[in-house]
Amino acid sequence: MLDIPRLDRIRLEARPRWQRAVARGVLFPNYELVPARKVEIVFEGYEKVPKEPVVFAMNHTDRFNYWPFQYQLWRDHRRFTATWVKGKYYENPIVGKFMEMTNNLPTVSRGYIITKDLLGNLGRRPTEDEYTTLRKHVDATAVGDPTDEAALPIPRAFLTTPRDILGRPFDPTKETWAQAICATFTRMMSRFLQLHEEAFALGLDLLVFPQGTRSIRLSRGHIGMSQVALRYRKTVVPVGCSGSDLVYPTSSPFARSGRIVYRFGEPLTYEDAKPWHVPGPFTPFDAKDERTHRDLFQGHVDEIMQRIDGLVDERYRFAEDEESDGVKGSHRFV
Repeated sequence: MLDIPRLDRIRLEARPRWQRAVARGVLFPNYELVPARKVEIVFEGYEKVPKEPVVFAMNHTDRFNYWPFQYQLWRDHRRFTATWVKGKYYENPIVGKFMEMTNNLPTVSRGYIITKDLLGNLGRRPTEDEYTTLRKHVDATAVGDPTDEAALPIPRAFLTTPRDILGRPFDPTKETWAQAICATFTRMMSRFLQLHEEAFALGLDLLVFPQGTRSIRLSRGHIGMSQVALRYRKTVVPVGCSGSDLVYPTSSPFARSGRIVYRFGEPLTYEDAKPWHVPGPFTPFDAKDERTHRDLFQGHVDEIMQRIDGLVDERYRFAEDEESDGVKGSHRFV
């Protein structure tokens, strides 16, 4: 499970041992030694990538499309990444340990904390209607405009029973349930951002999937990547991935033979991103800052997604409604 103690014990490496072990022991034989599974990995336009650490922003078509990318990045250019992954991948003890050991940065959301709290105390995830209502209530609390918790469609005892929420004590005599969710999120995000600072100090690139979920067709990007890039003044390199979903069509980590093309677009430096600069300091993922500067963050990620759209094959480009064809609601978190 992803909780505060697990976030606190994550340690990053400049030359991650386990990434190299997976590359040599699993990916090299799979991609290059077994004729029936030979995988051709093509980097187009890599010469555009600056030498200093950058944020790679890539479309996310399947479970493993970052593996060939990381493999080629290491094999040809000796670069390593810290990669955003969903908190739900830490639910399985084996997968969670693997994620913890391979320079991954588990993303946190209020939705994840809400869903895990219900699962742990009611024994089920919220229905879609419940999730929508609870998320709106927590989001309103986060910006200082809470609604009435007594009107929420869940048992009163759930809102008033003391307990641990992902490593933080909840005392209903001192705070509301929504305030506890927000405080847990703030604590986890503080560590999440600290990990970014450690990654950049180690010279690691950051790999992010702005769509936030797997989807064959591009969908509108979320603002998290932009907040990090603008806060730390990082260059963002758009990357279009085509063909990985055909090489990894299932949940199996063993690739089928095929060709995967990664196209690198023109980098968007912090100076080039001037139209979306935030006037003054801000804290990434802070609800009030997100509300105040959302248009700037969204404009920045929209520009990146448009660049990715021009780098992928036709079948991966934006759908007309720019909606994801991946999972939605609380199913994104567990």
